[in-house]
Amino acid sequence: MATVVPPPSKRQKRAELERSQLQQDVTLANEGPAGSFKAHFIDGDGKQMADVIEVPLKDASEKNLSLLLNTLMARDKEDFLPYRFRIHIPDSEIIVDQYPTDLVKLLRDHGIDNPFETTVTLSAEPQAVFKVQAVTRMSHKIPGHGEAILAAQFSPANSSRLATGSGDKTARIMDTDTGTPRFTLSGHTHWVLCVAWSPDGKRLATGSMDKTVRLWDPETGKPIGQPLTGHAKWVTNIAWEPYHLWKDAPRLASASKDGTVRVWNVVTSRSEHVLSGHKSSVSCVKWGGTGMIYTGSHDKAVRIWDADKGVLLHTLSAHAHWVNHLALSSDFALRTAYFDHEPVPDSEEGKRAKAKARFEKAVRVQGKVAERVVSASDDFTMYLWDPSSGTKPVARLHGHQKQVNHVTFSPDGLLIASAGWDNHTKIWSAKDGRFINTLRGHVAPVYQCAFSADSRLLVTGSKDTTLKVWSMATCKLAVDLPGHQDEVYAVDWSPDGTKVGSAGKDKAVRLWCN
Repeated sequence: MATVVPPPSKRQKRAELERSQLQQDVTLANEGPAGSFKAHFIDGDGKQMADVIEVPLKDASEKNLSLLLNTLMARDKEDFLPYRFRIHIPDSEIIVDQYPTDLVKLLRDHGIDNPFETTVTLSAEPQAVFKVQAVTRMSHKIPGHGEAILAAQFSPANSSRLATGSGDKTARIMDTDTGTPRFTLSGHTHWVLCVAWSPDGKRLATGSMDKTVRLWDPETGKPIGQPLTGHAKWVTNIAWEPYHLWKDAPRLASASKDGTVRVWNVVTSRSEHVLSGHKSSVSCVKWGGTGMIYTGSHDKAVRIWDADKGVLLHTLSAHAHWVNHLALSSDFALRTAYFDHEPVPDSEEGKRAKAKARFEKAVRVQGKVAERVVSASDDFTMYLWDPSSGTKPVARLHGHQKQVNHVTFSPDGLLIASAGWDNHTKIWSAKDGRFINTLRGHVAPVYQCAFSADSRLLVTGSKDTTLKVWSMATCKLAVDLPGHQDEVYAVDWSPDGTKVGSAGKDKAVRLWCN
């Protein structure tokens, strides 16, 4: 009788599987072009990061180059930073922002007949060590508002709190973990147009068409102090003083349709300064980390003010129509202050020091603190400004075919995203304003956009009732998020990257997770 061979054990099956996968990887590694090129790594300021080294073309993937650069810089494995690379085409001023799947083809397409033995300059941009996952599904729908929701923002301290402002004259604080309304903030007598969390997450400010700003305690839902009154027309925008600049009491700035901006002491409920100089409605206000207040207006101008003295420093004139929105390169660092993936400091001094260090890291360019501003307008263009070097714009960003509604910097300060009425979102280099790509997919105007905390993803909200998540590595659509029943006016990505909140004309807040 013949001996029957027993079936292989689980251990043998696993070993065989590992061998087959290993052999497959070896085969893949052997594929690709022969030859090599010389890689010259530089940082964002153009400084050489490591010795020029010869790299086999078959191993020249972006991931492999990132590992190689970390090794050349003698970093320990646990300290490795992920990089993305911009390719400087040899003997030209062309810079390719997206790393290609076929480097040889890219070089040949740009007239480099012999890519082998060519020195290629690679600009290395460090990415966040942590990685945010794209939101893919709706986790909660929270009804409750009686009219359209016009504004939404996550707390910097806790992504389980989302504030919303509505045309029903109320603001609400939502519990995003349970998907329920936590507090209804009643007191305004007209639409609530804007909401803004203080950098420490302990206060919420709301601005309304009733001409007032109100402050609320997010832990109790009760008002703090008296309403801030003084504006002659409705309040359009609010900006808190950056945390590292706080002295005796926190302050905030409110912009109004009456053409003024008021700086308020939130403890005394009194205005310290009235910034008057604009000839029309002030559409946006930002409070920078160097103590300057930036305002954009329907009078086509962007103005820069000294927050302590209340005096005008500069007027930036370039736009031919209304200025709709402003963004600062420090927005994310100032919004989140001392909150990040590390523990919160115990002392007040520690919190201030950490908030200041995060701000300075976010805006440091070639060794100096240079907070940049981008302005978006109804004239279809944007301008990139560096107020530290004068009133002349760094670049004019043009390409939209209709009004530009919203603009934002990525948290790492490397990208700018703009949303327009031409149904498109465009991506630009924050360094020099160079156009990178157009995100096409929406079939109606795009109202707002928000980056994830690691700057690798962007979410957009549109009149077409959808949200879309885009990959910044490929500038392609990553996830389509239908679910709203009407226009999406407001969208925000939580600072910890775990949730996206959206709201609009259908009166319900929707929360999205992965």
